[in-house]
Amino acid sequence: MMSDMEHFDVLIVGAGLSGIGAGAHLRMECPNKSFAIFEGRAAMGGTWDLFKYPGIRSDSDMFTLGYRFRPWTDPKAIADGPAILNYIKETSAEYDLDRAIRYNHRVRKAAWSSDNAQWLVEAEVGEDKRFTEFTCNFLYLCTGYYDYEKGYTPEWPGFNSFKGRIVHPQKWTDDIDYEGKKVVVIGSGATAVTLVPAMAEKAGHVTMLQRSPTYILSLPSSDRIANFFRAILPSRAAYFLTRWKNIFIGMFLYALSRKRPSAMKKLIAKGVKKELGEGAMKDFTPSYEPWDQRLCLVPDSDLFKSIREGTSSVVTGTIKSFTETGIELESGEKLDADIIVTATGLVLKLMAGLQLVVDNEPVDLSKTLTYKGLMYSDVPNVTSAFGYTNASWTLKCDLTAEYICRILNYMDEHGFASATPRVRDPNIETEPALDFTSGYVQRALHELPKQGSKLPWKLYQNYVRDLSMLRYGKLEDGTMEFAKAPKTERTKAVAA
Repeated sequence: MMSDMEHFDVLIVGAGLSGIGAGAHLRMECPNKSFAIFEGRAAMGGTWDLFKYPGIRSDSDMFTLGYRFRPWTDPKAIADGPAILNYIKETSAEYDLDRAIRYNHRVRKAAWSSDNAQWLVEAEVGEDKRFTEFTCNFLYLCTGYYDYEKGYTPEWPGFNSFKGRIVHPQKWTDDIDYEGKKVVVIGSGATAVTLVPAMAEKAGHVTMLQRSPTYILSLPSSDRIANFFRAILPSRAAYFLTRWKNIFIGMFLYALSRKRPSAMKKLIAKGVKKELGEGAMKDFTPSYEPWDQRLCLVPDSDLFKSIREGTSSVVTGTIKSFTETGIELESGEKLDADIIVTATGLVLKLMAGLQLVVDNEPVDLSKTLTYKGLMYSDVPNVTSAFGYTNASWTLKCDLTAEYICRILNYMDEHGFASATPRVRDPNIETEPALDFTSGYVQRALHELPKQGSKLPWKLYQNYVRDLSMLRYGKLEDGTMEFAKAPKTERTKAVAA
């Protein structure tokens, strides 16, 4: 029976950067709430534990990717994967979250019952994946946005004819030996521009094969202004100032990209020309506008440096076929390789594939609207931590956690058992949730929730605007429907 199941006030799904942040916020702002963190894998860290490829690092500065409540103190602003994983583990220990995490607990289904205002959660537990049920009042999904089991690899002619090794970065293993070998990295996104200079340090030569160019910016790995603030101010004050400095710089560059794309393109091109000269521009001039896809950051110009030194090169072309010894392009050019790395993107997968059901009706996310970018229309007591596409992931996830803690405390104060966003405005029109041309988004756009044409259903991808709405805005906004628990025979008995 349901009364025999283990129950939590809040169940967090996922022990990565977002899940640990959510747990820390609950510790600080909802200290009386019982909660657990279910992690499907055997370790915390999410992305930063999963990916092991050479050079793995953040593509955002750590003063904004780090938590608002816990200063980033490492000298490097663009941090490597192990440093970020250590930061997550230290945060978990500091906020006593280790004892709340249940590893090898993979949530498969969550069913909401309005009769008792609870979620019934089904999970596969342990290495033997035994079926186990739990209940919770509020479901907090921190599962990331991609499939952890597989990356995206296109179907190329002759793929199986290559005699060397082919590896997707998501499946990188320690036994991959590339020292002194010829490597071709297929792709031009954040993963590719990270892999190429890192592998070039030991490989014979690394070729980055791209179908089309990407906008690439070089930034110092260390933030001199941040280090200056640290030298003269207390740690938290220095972190606060640096964080806001970087937020405003990011917002300015994004606004410039949208309002004056030609100016932004000139700014980026100027940096590339300074590094590689005019002749390289054919391989670094994309056909789309800045921020139609995410910009790539390279710390200390490491990619450009490896190209100048001749340890790596960039080739722009379309693959005709894989061969026994490498890749043949449509142009007729042949690229020899001992190892081919397919840095061709992720498979977008919301909620780690778990199924939501509300009062026996399966939830089709593609038919819902996102409320303030964190809840879903007509789905009670559930939120998803989903970051920005044009800024650091954690900026939005921190705000989401603050907002949910406000909601939980408000519900307790007023005796509410459920909070459900409802579309009450008949003039709301639906739009795609993400205005992004990246392949992994376009491949899954039909599965994603929609956004509305105006607030609170509209996503502006703007931290300052979200800060005002989520930290200080009204909870009773005419859209959120709060309700008390129905007085069933069971609740009457419990009350008696």
